[in-house]
Amino acid sequence: MNQASQQAAGNDADKAFVKIETVTKTFAGIPAVKNVSIDIAKGELFALLGGSGCGKTTLLRMLAGFETPDSG
Repeated sequence: MNQASQQAAGNDADKAFVKIETVTKTFAGIPAVKNVSIDIAKGELFALLGGSGCGKTTLLRMLAGFETPDSG
């Protein structure tokens, strides 16, 4: 690999494959997800950890397209 292709490969690795920016979702005025931002690189593993009712499932449902975010 030459230097130019190494730099191009490095630039692609720095870009987010999945990007979520300041996503908010409320139900009946109660925030389920509030201003969440995540960048996930291609090939990267990630986990959402948190207590019961903190918005993990809601965030994944929005990512999958089953819920519509209020903003973000």
